Amino acid sequence: MGSIMANPPSLQLLERLAARLGPKGYTDDPDTMAPWLTDWRRRYQGAAAAMLSPATPAEVVDIVRLCADARVPIVPQGGNTSMVAGATPGEAGDSLLLSMRRMKTVRSMSPEGAVCEAGVVLADLHDAAAKAGRRFPLTLGAKGSATVGGLISTNAGGTQVLRFGTMRGLVQGIEAVLPDGSLFEGLAPLKKDNRGYDLRQLLIGAEGTLGIVTAANLKLVPAIGSRAVAWVGLATAENALSLLRLLEERTGEAVESFELVPKIALDLVLAHVPGTRPPFEGSHDWHVLIEATAPKDEPEPDERLSEVLAAALEAGLAEDAVVAASEAQAEGFWRIRDSISEAEQKGGPNAKHDVSVEVSAMPRFIDEATAAVEARFPGTSVIAFGHLGDGNVHFNVQGPDGVGREWLQGEAMAVTALVHDLVTAAGGSISAEHGIGQVRLGELARLGDPARLGAMRAIKRALDPLGIMNPGKLVPPFDPAQESLA
Repeated sequence: MGSIMANPPSLQLLERLAARLGPKGYTDDPDTMAPWLTDWRRRYQGAAAAMLSPATPAEVVDIVRLCADARVPIVPQGGNTSMVAGATPGEAGDSLLLSMRRMKTVRSMSPEGAVCEAGVVLADLHDAAAKAGRRFPLTLGAKGSATVGGLISTNAGGTQVLRFGTMRGLVQGIEAVLPDGSLFEGLAPLKKDNRGYDLRQLLIGAEGTLGIVTAANLKLVPAIGSRAVAWVGLATAENALSLLRLLEERTGEAVESFELVPKIALDLVLAHVPGTRPPFEGSHDWHVLIEATAPKDEPEPDERLSEVLAAALEAGLAEDAVVAASEAQAEGFWRIRDSISEAEQKGGPNAKHDVSVEVSAMPRFIDEATAAVEARFPGTSVIAFGHLGDGNVHFNVQGPDGVGREWLQGEAMAVTALVHDLVTAAGGSISAEHGIGQVRLGELARLGDPARLGAMRAIKRALDPLGIMNPGKLVPPFDPAQESLA
């Protein structure tokens, strides 16, 4: 397949879109658009001819049909919280930014699921589910701005994957506009459906390259009746994994979150985030934050959690442990975990990596990769934290003391290549939950399995032959110098 030639939007196309969407749905004002043309980490600055904000699926259908006829690229965007610049347009300014934030209606709510439009903010979904006596069991730091459409398009994870899985396991149905402007109406939450390829699963994690999600049917679970939150100090990451296995044996599915925090991360938070305080006295090389829950009318989990932690202390798996005595103390523990990224930024430039390997291999990978990176790049410090229970750890590397942001465009790129080489050699993934976007596109092309990449390109060509859906994201081209498939 040859190169795909996209066209910049013509004045006629822009006028038709403005007439169709009205003043609330169309703008080309630079000041209004500016906040949405920079990525979440402020490393990429894009441009767009206009920003389109549809309010209905019918308007999305018309936008896509008009753009397909004119061969004009579309960049869909939700809360603009992508960690890999997956929702930021390119610099050329020849694309249209499609904001889904006006489509924010929760269409229906039942014990089994919530039908939400793509622009519903995660925190608002949590509130709506709580009012109905249910819960949507996925949360993350950007819950106040991340939207349902973006969470689906990136197959978001978060802190409760250990028990409930990623978005891929929580989406029961999808409504989406495909690249030819047809509306896929797949919201029915069928548990059995063998009519061939599962288009819903293709759209989940596709980063807007195969279509635009307009609504979804999302799984709900019973509301939390009680919870217990604990902080544990340990000598090694391997001991943390052993503690997780002990918890699984003794508490079943009660444990929802099991977050690994190294001493260096805790120290950064305590130094740079006002109002945080150490969970207990004493110094430990590793820590874990544990949350266990129980539905209403079931025994509270704090007694079982305390018993397991006592056994872990006696067996030498843990060095110290405390179960939060109040909601305020529990929230204080979580604030430490949720503030690590903020503290990293205040501590200086760092190269961020969202990697995964098999759960059983994660402690060994952390130890060996840390030694390899710090040996090859003297002065750097590895900060490995995150979701040990599902094999996903954010393996970030702090630059040497005194370096500026220019380090990110120099040595940090070599650091990232080494980290990705190590995780690939371990049979893991260079993107566990953040996606590929623009940031990891070159690395996926360099390290991706040829069969996987070939299938991805074939699917992209089949569903988006004009190449107008979120160009330059997720799908590496055959020849980066000539081809523009993604």
